[in-house]
Amino acid sequence: MKIGSAGGSKAAPAAGDKGTVARALAPRRSRPAAARSGGLDRHVEAFLEMLAAERGAARNTLAAYGADLEDFAGFAAAAGIGVAAADTALLARYMTRLAAAGLAARTAARRLSALRQFHRFLLREGVRADDPTGLLDAPRLPRPLPKYLSEAEVEALLAAAAARGAGPWVTARAALELLYASGMRVSELLSVRRTALARDAASLMIRGKGGKTRMVPLSAQAREAAAALVGSQGVRSDYLFPGRDPRQAMTRQGFALLLKQVALAAGLDPARVSPHVLRHSFATHLLARGADLRSLQTLLGHADIATTEIYTHIPPDRLRRVVEEKHPLGVARSRSRRGT
Repeated sequence: MKIGSAGGSKAAPAAGDKGTVARALAPRRSRPAAARSGGLDRHVEAFLEMLAAERGAARNTLAAYGADLEDFAGFAAAAGIGVAAADTALLARYMTRLAAAGLAARTAARRLSALRQFHRFLLREGVRADDPTGLLDAPRLPRPLPKYLSEAEVEALLAAAAARGAGPWVTARAALELLYASGMRVSELLSVRRTALARDAASLMIRGKGGKTRMVPLSAQAREAAAALVGSQGVRSDYLFPGRDPRQAMTRQGFALLLKQVALAAGLDPARVSPHVLRHSFATHLLARGADLRSLQTLLGHADIATTEIYTHIPPDRLRRVVEEKHPLGVARSRSRRGT
């Protein structure tokens, strides 16, 4: 879909594509002055038609891109510059204005993404010889905190699986005990071989991402649950958690269904329970009880400690106790209150 530098589209898009774009942009209530007076910029319109024709973009997606690009078009028009002729300096001023206006970082990042795709489209179509968005820094997004369960909720899960000690519940109990005892990823759990837990091993060798191995200690409860699982299995398999075909490991989907059943039995919302949430819970609970980041990094198999630092969302009461117990003034005042 080539567009000319002055005469608009060289190859007219299909009528259906234009109709899709028109319907998507119809509901907008407030549009920049430049867009209201001169209509939708022909380059923006060609870009939206490309999204509809080549990528099958949904109506809401087209509306979002259209609104974002029109907002920038209004800003560019106020500076006397066409939307397709903007340089890096103008784009940078626009992003600065968004930040000054208090726009959420995610919304600003979405607008920058729209501008990047638009200018890459112009570059590809020969309208521009460069991409002015290449040097722009994306807004710094807040790092999402990991979701985790409380210690009481994890105990409820383990108790629910243990209370029904037959069939799939034996599998569920062993999996939960191993996950919570080691912080394994679900892929690591499902690939565990039966021989890895031979002779009541006090630790487990895990093969993680990139084929890297690490040793994690196992609790007595985890070892006992795994032994019970092996003893209950009538079909021989190389895997501790075999699938329907014992020659293969259990699938993630099969394990997710099993975990959902345990969550329901424990009175928890299944949407809040997943293998990764248990991994997050393992890390969060260890840190809350005084574990150091370096040890946690080793247990989780993180290559970079920066990845482990997402778990430093220690509850406020834990921080308060640390200050009271470890800070010199906190210790002194505590002793003073006790009369020592």
